[in-house]
Amino acid sequence: MSDDLQKEPSTGKDAFLDKVARKTVRKLKAQREGSQGIWFGLGMSGLIGWSVAVPTLAGAFFGLWLDRHHPASHSWTLSLLVVGLALGSFNAWHWLAQQDKAINDESGGSDE
Repeated sequence: MSDDLQKEPSTGKDAFLDKVARKTVRKLKAQREGSQGIWFGLGMSGLIGWSVAVPTLAGAFFGLWLDRHHPASHSWTLSLLVVGLALGSFNAWHWLAQQDKAINDESGGSDE
């Protein structure tokens, strides 16, 4: 019975040490590659911002053109602004999900 108690903690300890070792290897690899710096993060936030802003503005401008040339009882500008915002947000979410999947696949597992 005392052998069973000694095996339990060592298994948990081994799993913990394996997890720490994987994270250490991943951090050292990131430091060597240097891709996760401050400029990389700013670039990513700028890219995400543009991926939302461009479809939103395009929808607004197309809506303005429709309002001037084809008046209707509803506002094309407001409608297409919302559509552009939704499309841009979905685009940014999809791109971030792909990047997260690529990072997790490269690191070999979950980021717990």
